[in-house]
Amino acid sequence: MLPLKELSEICSILNCQIIPECSLKEHTTFKIGGKCRALININSIDAVIQLTAFLKKNSIDYKVIGRGSNIIVSDKGYDGVILLIENSFADIKIDGKKVVCQSGAMLASVCLEAQKSGLSGMENLYGIPGTAGGALYMNAGAYGTEMSDVIESAEYIIDGEIYSIKKEDMNLSYRNSVFSENNGIIVSMTFRLSYGNPEEIKKAMRECMEKRSSKQPLEYPSAGSTFKRPAGSYASLLIDQCGLKGLSCGDAEVSTKHCGFVINKGNATCSDVIELCKKVKDIVRDKTGYVLELEPVILGEV
Repeated sequence: MLPLKELSEICSILNCQIIPECSLKEHTTFKIGGKCRALININSIDAVIQLTAFLKKNSIDYKVIGRGSNIIVSDKGYDGVILLIENSFADIKIDGKKVVCQSGAMLASVCLEAQKSGLSGMENLYGIPGTAGGALYMNAGAYGTEMSDVIESAEYIIDGEIYSIKKEDMNLSYRNSVFSENNGIIVSMTFRLSYGNPEEIKKAMRECMEKRSSKQPLEYPSAGSTFKRPAGSYASLLIDQCGLKGLSCGDAEVSTKHCGFVINKGNATCSDVIELCKKVKDIVRDKTGYVLELEPVILGEV
């Protein structure tokens, strides 16, 4: 049983908002799924340390999320506590060619602050819909640029201890990092960029967003790219070759605009999404031999 009273008292001392039985639909970009036992807005490193210690001591499962842009939540919800690292932990500072931010800062906001200071290198990352911490956790990327191209260092927490880590020790590869391997909670990061013309940087960012809007189904809730890129091909190409554009289960649909996206047409459930993804994977495997792997994390029992 969740010791809600004691947990609420700790949150009060830390000045953290706690929402019992919180619907996760409003905290993920897919807009599906059930409730968690409680959601806590993280506002400091001390809050991360104290709350994770309390939850571990009481054998309570917990998950750290940012904007929830790479998560599929079970219809049954998540039988644990969500630590939300977002707007309450989102400071951004400029230091010469460096941008230093807390992990809850939206990646788009980091890109904008860099642009205003005439710092170039993050233009292609501008449209990625998540926090900077979430983007580093999965080494997010777009249009030839990944987080590994701009990150210099980060701070993270494991078992109440704060560690500093340099880029070369982050094991950054396609949609993977040391943090996804050791479950480290990223709390801050430093990007090293180069000087450029603010107007040219702004133009490049605008062109990046126009490209996204024209090619991706941004008008619908989704978790972004649904499948990882298989070695030797592209998920969207394989899905298209198999004639799966528009395939649906309930309100979950393989986008007709970009078949690398499974979208929520309005009232999709997690079950709809999982069933549709299984169909896509089975058909692609049978017709092409490629085995597709989900990119989003599934939270809760499905």
